[in-house]
Amino acid sequence: MHDLLITHALLYDGSGAPPVTGALAVNAGRIAAVYPEGIIPDAARETVDAEGRALMPGIVDNHTHYDAQITWDPTLQPSSALGVTTVILGNCGFGIAPCRPRERDMTLRHLTQVEGMSLEALQHGVRWDFETFPEYLHSIEARGCLLNAAAYIGHSAVRTYVMGEDSSRRAARPDEIDRMSALVREALQSGAIGFATSTSPAHNGEGGAPMPSRLAAEEELRRLVLCLKEAGHGVFMLTKGGHTPLPFLRDMCDAAGRPFIVAALLHNRTNPHGVFRELDELQEARGRGVEMVGAVSCCPLTMDFTMSSAYPLEGLQAWRPALGLAAGPYRAMLARPAFRQAVRAELAQPAAFRLFNGEWDEVRVAAVKLPRNARFEEMTVAQMARQLGKDPLDSFLDLALEEDLETCFTATLLNSDEEAVGRMLRHPASLVSLSDAGAHLTFFNDAGFGLHLIGHWARDRAAFTVEEAVRKLTSQPARLFGLSDRGLLRPGCAADLLMFDPARIGRGGRRKVRDLPAGAARLHTDPVGLHGVWVNGQRIVDEDGLRDNAAGRPLPGRLLRGFRN
Repeated sequence: MHDLLITHALLYDGSGAPPVTGALAVNAGRIAAVYPEGIIPDAARETVDAEGRALMPGIVDNHTHYDAQITWDPTLQPSSALGVTTVILGNCGFGIAPCRPRERDMTLRHLTQVEGMSLEALQHGVRWDFETFPEYLHSIEARGCLLNAAAYIGHSAVRTYVMGEDSSRRAARPDEIDRMSALVREALQSGAIGFATSTSPAHNGEGGAPMPSRLAAEEELRRLVLCLKEAGHGVFMLTKGGHTPLPFLRDMCDAAGRPFIVAALLHNRTNPHGVFRELDELQEARGRGVEMVGAVSCCPLTMDFTMSSAYPLEGLQAWRPALGLAAGPYRAMLARPAFRQAVRAELAQPAAFRLFNGEWDEVRVAAVKLPRNARFEEMTVAQMARQLGKDPLDSFLDLALEEDLETCFTATLLNSDEEAVGRMLRHPASLVSLSDAGAHLTFFNDAGFGLHLIGHWARDRAAFTVEEAVRKLTSQPARLFGLSDRGLLRPGCAADLLMFDPARIGRGGRRKVRDLPAGAARLHTDPVGLHGVWVNGQRIVDEDGLRDNAAGRPLPGRLLRGFRN
């Protein structure tokens, strides 16, 4: 007798093959059998009639930042309610382990800046019952998790552990690189899924200091990546600055013999061909036997922000004089004509890797503080500037300063050209990614990226078939990361499952909730057309949303440690 039987389902098996109607049986958390329609399956303790709805493997979210949240929230909301069954932590190298007690506050302050998180929520929420990376994994495993999770060992965390405050100030000495290499090898031996880092100029920590990994010389990066070769497993993940040459990365990954993910490849209307040049270079490397993929997003990069935390602008070199300033000097800097002119001049120069590119018609005034400015709400900054007869940057900063930096703006920063995004998603060197779930909580929420890919891109725009969308979300990342028993509806695979209505599947609108530690806010997105999620055979979501675990059943997620890639 089976534990679970799901009947009359439209089965998308994750391979990219067309769907078939049938039933799926689960025993002991694994898929026991897949039956064609018309075959009468064995009896089961629990039977769910899919009533013709689609059943697919659960979504593998390969780019999350749940490193801190997983220590206080084993449910990993909102991903758990949005069809995700496996999450990869530690992207961009921004993990919280290893971390000495004396560096905990500095680590959290860096996360507050670089990942747009509430410092108060982090200080109240993170449970520091670990110091080393192996202890961190043990802590996650002992506490339990609703979803399956795996974690990169992060470059910035390793650098901070070895170099302390100097990690954001200088290059490492040879002996320090030796110590970092030992930590990376230890992490890989204990179950890290790979090594992650960042060279992006947009990644700044407290006070505008560069995140530690940005100070690494080429030799340091090469030594740490070659630890993957010694381990014989693992993925190298890099959030790439425009100054980091792909040929250098290609040669390094060729030497390591490990898969490589380069992020974040987003379409920029002011430099429309740049992202495709990067993807084509990656495809050329793939043709030479080097497994390189580009992390692309299926969502427009839309952020809500105020100028008290000007994340979209902080990657500009001209913005650096404003980083880390106290309130009064910061306001004075924003008002300074020379500062504004420098920002304008930089925005006038095309760039491949930049969040904001001076597209003022894509920045909207979402909410004002002062009643006299209500006429500007729902206007773009470009429209407001035309009405005022002023330069857009001046209009933008003047309004923010007038309202004590409390004006709320909404900006579609990248990926606003849907034809171009469709080309990126179809490119053979692309990996659907970049949900950033767990970070930038008050700016945006793309944790429902998988539902958007199926509903918007496959069903509504027919950019590819639904079965291809399912493959991109399941077996493709599972194979890349060496998750050999996930991502497919095949006997013996883990019973990570998602049931949905193909006619309705998608993500809902954004709303603000206050469910973080210390009552901090985050943006939430509800699923649409989602009818069930199972993790290792246990149902965690039904038609009413995330199920309550009041019965006290053990959390079904697994800490993933063994990888075959």
